[in-house]
Amino acid sequence: MSVITCIEDLRVLARKRVPRMFYDYADSGSWTEGTYRANESEFQRIKLRQRVAVNMNDRTLRTTMAGQPVAMPVAIAPTGLTGMQHADGEILGARAAEKFGIPFTLSTMSICSIEDIAAHTKAPFWFQLYWMKDRDFMAALLDRAKAARCSALVLTLDLQVLGQRHKDLKNGLTAPPKPTLANILDLMTKPRWCLGMAGTRRHHFGNLMGHAKGVTDMSSLGSWTREQFDPELDWDDVAWIKQRWGGRLILKGIMDVEDAKLAAASGADALVVSNHGGRQLDGAPASIEALPAIADAVGRDIEVWMDGGIRSGQDVLKAVALGARGTMIGRAFLYGLGALGEAGVTKALELIANELSITMAFTGHTDITKVDRSILLMPR
Repeated sequence: MSVITCIEDLRVLARKRVPRMFYDYADSGSWTEGTYRANESEFQRIKLRQRVAVNMNDRTLRTTMAGQPVAMPVAIAPTGLTGMQHADGEILGARAAEKFGIPFTLSTMSICSIEDIAAHTKAPFWFQLYWMKDRDFMAALLDRAKAARCSALVLTLDLQVLGQRHKDLKNGLTAPPKPTLANILDLMTKPRWCLGMAGTRRHHFGNLMGHAKGVTDMSSLGSWTREQFDPELDWDDVAWIKQRWGGRLILKGIMDVEDAKLAAASGADALVVSNHGGRQLDGAPASIEALPAIADAVGRDIEVWMDGGIRSGQDVLKAVALGARGTMIGRAFLYGLGALGEAGVTKALELIANELSITMAFTGHTDITKVDRSILLMPR
């Protein structure tokens, strides 16, 4: 295997090792995928000021996110079907995050359950919640997250309806994959993945199977999921969640200044500037484009984080410079997981931290909490 030098190297390896439907699920956006591509490409337009003759020793990336100490301003974002990128994927990701000293967020639509993560980690993790019509099920999810000592709840606001992702429809996405001829032929080229899956019992949505009413198999789960996302979600519902949860609350999916002001007024601890990785509203701006105005409008009232398109430490530094107190990574972590399992997640985090530290030094800073827009040469 060649030397891994960047997240792109992990992506290429993951594409070789992960079954096509699950690789495509992670590495795709809605409709034309314009916003998905812009999330990454817009970072390249932001240029950095190089400074010299500055003492670059004793650099630190340590900061806090929602009051929690972190080794760098990065948390692993909630990603559905993570356990289909690699066997027991959520457990492996949570372990790597714990060892590195950053937060791990478990998705409602995970393969490994809340209880699985709690049983295999010592550090508190975060749990992500979708707003669903079955309030009893949601209340039970919150209780399970509390019992697992989750230290924050991430409420995703931008999935009231599902954006269409063409690749998922063409691939016939299911978990586990259906035994069609195309799938069997694809799996024959992925022996490492198959061997891993043969060694685990976790093949379904662990937070749903056996917990949601009427869900007994994959067919009933599919129909239940399609019916459950609630398009009536509003700010009164956010208030109900905040009261019912009672702990740290993070609101993910904010792309507009007016929504950011409402998020700040809700009493949440942080908001995440995010377009769901370009998987919902195609034609929306890149997350990094939306960040500065939101940070300017509410950055003194609520912690502002950013998610979408981060593939390097330089991207993290640019987001921090534009007002983000923290960032979240989804695909960068999934590529590492699909490529090399837990070691791949660790490698992805090491790559990001190393590039972040070195790039910060070249801009004349040694403390990530002191970085601001003065390090940037903004495009016209």
